[in-house]
Amino acid sequence: MQKNTIYDIAKKANVSASTVSRVINNKPNVKKTTKAHVLKILAECHYVPDETARGLVMQSSKMIGLLIADIRTTHHTDAIYYIERELAKNGYCCLILNTGTDEKEQTQYIKMLSQRKVDAAILIGSIYQTAAIKKAVQIYLSTTPTIILNGYLDAPNIYGLIADEENGVRNCVRLLAEKNRRYLAFIVDRYTPSNLLKLKGFESALAQYLGGARPVIVKTDESRRSAYEATLTLMKEHPEVDGIIYAEDILAVVGIRALTDMKIAIPERVAVVGINNSLHAENSIPTLTSLDNMLYDLSLTAVRNLMDVLRGQYVNKKMMICSEIVEREST
Repeated sequence: MQKNTIYDIAKKANVSASTVSRVINNKPNVKKTTKAHVLKILAECHYVPDETARGLVMQSSKMIGLLIADIRTTHHTDAIYYIERELAKNGYCCLILNTGTDEKEQTQYIKMLSQRKVDAAILIGSIYQTAAIKKAVQIYLSTTPTIILNGYLDAPNIYGLIADEENGVRNCVRLLAEKNRRYLAFIVDRYTPSNLLKLKGFESALAQYLGGARPVIVKTDESRRSAYEATLTLMKEHPEVDGIIYAEDILAVVGIRALTDMKIAIPERVAVVGINNSLHAENSIPTLTSLDNMLYDLSLTAVRNLMDVLRGQYVNKKMMICSEIVEREST
């Protein structure tokens, strides 16, 4: 079936094409009776507006660009789900781009958002908190509202929403100290801005709650095998460790497997804490105590702030949301 054009609708409604355009775009200066008649014809013809053409009229593409460094990262894909659902409620669709971690590639994807004429952009993850990203946004999206989820850059059109993971990890150390754990370790995969803040909270809390005990920090990569080996190595080199905080839940779940294979009782001998409060924490055996960095709240607040910015309302440039510990069997 041939698609009806705006001119076909105008002919059937016996009005001008410009009148049909004003009705479609909900513009004023159209009589109520004329508007009702045109809407009736549009419905009868199952007319679907060309969003590109409509965007030219409305000066809006009704599209928001979402950037994620690695689509396989479940914590970030959960954020995309929450954000996309909330944007849809507000009449926006999403252009989701998997940028990788290379700054040159990330810059090209930001340029792509400019070419697609997005109304705004949301960058998911602290990995985008770099000078290269700031420069790219200033070049290609200088007038486009941009929000960083769990990060911030100082630029006129950039807004940041940050999970207070530094203080959250500090509270995790306090929890372990209250449970008479004296020798703590931290296992981290990547030195992202977010993870560096977690480490900062860990080290400062050792000084505050454990008399300045020497921090044991183990660097691993993102593979599960590596997290497993890192846990084995940690316990062989530091058998005194009685509490471990992992930078993410998935690392902690793998660590629990390693400890179990070593016949180390959890939490009786070693207490374990993860970060993200994901499904991994709920499904772990034993279930995993985890720092909830409030991803759902961060995601919804990002969309609400963005809608306010697009409406011309004042929005704080930088907001912080407190994290909470969800205690389970591993502590």
